[in-house]
Amino acid sequence: MTSNGPRPLCDVAPELARILKRNVVRTPAQFPVSAIDIKTVMVTMRDGIRLATDVYRPPLARSPAIAVRTPYGRAADDYAGIFMSFARRGYGVVAQDCRGTGDSEPESWDYYIYEPEDGYDLAAWISGQPWFDGFLGSCGGSYLGQTQWHMAMHPRMTTIAPEVSGLGAAINTVHHHMFSNAYARSVGKGEGKVALPYFELESQMLAETLATGYFNEPLYIELPAAVLTQFPNVRSMQPRETQRYLWEHYCSLTCAQRAEFVKQVLGVKNVTTVSVNSLSSIFGRHISHDRHTLPHPRLDELCHSFHAPVLLRTGWYDWGINDALATWDLLMRAAPAELRARCRLFIGPNAHNMPGYHEGSVEHPELQHAHRLPTSFELTLRWYGVVREERIGEWPTVIYYLMGANEWQAADAWPPPGTRSVPLYLHDGSRLSQKIPPQESKAHCYTYDPSDPTPTVGGSIVSYVYPPGSVGVNQVQERTDVLVYTTASLKCDLDVVGPLRFILYASSSAVDTDFGVRLSDVFPDGRAVHLQNGVLRARYRNLEGVPELLEPGRIYRLEIDLWATANRFKAGHRLRVDISSADFPRFDRNANLGGASGHPIPAQQTIYHDAEHPSHLLLPVVASADIG
Repeated sequence: MTSNGPRPLCDVAPELARILKRNVVRTPAQFPVSAIDIKTVMVTMRDGIRLATDVYRPPLARSPAIAVRTPYGRAADDYAGIFMSFARRGYGVVAQDCRGTGDSEPESWDYYIYEPEDGYDLAAWISGQPWFDGFLGSCGGSYLGQTQWHMAMHPRMTTIAPEVSGLGAAINTVHHHMFSNAYARSVGKGEGKVALPYFELESQMLAETLATGYFNEPLYIELPAAVLTQFPNVRSMQPRETQRYLWEHYCSLTCAQRAEFVKQVLGVKNVTTVSVNSLSSIFGRHISHDRHTLPHPRLDELCHSFHAPVLLRTGWYDWGINDALATWDLLMRAAPAELRARCRLFIGPNAHNMPGYHEGSVEHPELQHAHRLPTSFELTLRWYGVVREERIGEWPTVIYYLMGANEWQAADAWPPPGTRSVPLYLHDGSRLSQKIPPQESKAHCYTYDPSDPTPTVGGSIVSYVYPPGSVGVNQVQERTDVLVYTTASLKCDLDVVGPLRFILYASSSAVDTDFGVRLSDVFPDGRAVHLQNGVLRARYRNLEGVPELLEPGRIYRLEIDLWATANRFKAGHRLRVDISSADFPRFDRNANLGGASGHPIPAQQTIYHDAEHPSHLLLPVVASADIG
């Protein structure tokens, strides 16, 4: 790889490009199915709890190992076949039900809490097996991805390959709403669980989901009496100081002590994903959901605890791509140089667990699957091969899918070298242009009503009700609570690759509210296809500072994180941004009250785009281009 910017993957690593074109297994099996020995053992953790573990052994005296830890059932059909495929190619596979799930002890599940110790203990158990040859890898996505970060801290771990996963390095200012309740009620063992999979329960709970999700917290929630009793010294602290103190204390606890802390402060019997979301009221919004994967007061220092190089895989429409990219940035900034050099980043066109980008899917089979382990077995197998044979240098540092062009690209860093930030300004007449707006330009207004919020229609979501990915958004853009700005038709292709930011000058009649911006690709036939969007809760506009309410009518400069994308806007297409104040039920909706009691109220939102208040999109462009 040179540092001259992105190149087609087929020019850099043609075999990888060939593998990614279709979901085909090319590595032949060494052994028949009948030769694979499968046994179930109960592996004892450091506190005596036993976890159900299946061990797939090829007929070899010694073999490399792959560890997988899951709360979704170690014998699930979509993974059992993959485990057998690995074993037939000479790997010993160790698949374990997480504590409190499947056939593992105990009879209740505490989400995330015990994974740091249990993951480390499983790596230690495998490394002590007489058949283990010294190579220990891992794989899997989502929760299975989160469990791998714990295993990476064991010195015998060789590599991890977490998919759609991260360390909580990104900060979300709004809460995820849909899907979480269904997940909390259906996964794992314990009181109140429903005997339905979350993909069925989400649909049954839709009416409840759409009737709830109003955000109206005070700036700082009064700490529970249990916390004040246990930590009387926090009574004299400022709120942010208290949050920092409690987080550092929480990080110092054992897993069992953390479980007890959460149950005590939240008054719950078991820790669920909803419980972890609620902990932002104790620790602050800067401690995001996935920071609880490996609680640590300083993420930079945490990176020095990892021993295994990372193949970090995500997708342009994953609901956590912002955290995956922030985790990659963290690794590249803080991990030891030797480890950094051996890590790789892979960004596909997929959503969390489904296909994501749909334009051209008939002609491009790579768009028809989710780029997760069950549909990317050969890629994972090849990664293990280059790690074992010390050939990681053959893989480009970054592999990503360029939507619109529908081709895989390679780069030696993220964002790719050579990209530059091009501002596109809002103008009268619903125009989006590189030209700076005039001195005087009439502001645009809309009314955001929490009782009729701008709806979610797709995008970077996890859902079995709403379609993830590149949905059409024309109907939403026609609503009266949405402002739309569009460029002229492009005269030549434009590659946009990298992080997206929007600088918004806005005022509101409310003391607290939300602002959201979406980027879409407008095709010559008029279809507007969703690429990416982001929502900012105004009270958290200063991510490094303290939350503050708005002064109604005052103009604020707000920076909205639209996460990232990689898309070729073809000649004849147009770029469009739309501005609103909700993406519901993907995120909770702001009641506009700032924590005061009462019913949710509408907010009059004003968007400014004059020379003094030049609202604009910062667009990462690969090469120079005249957008107009």
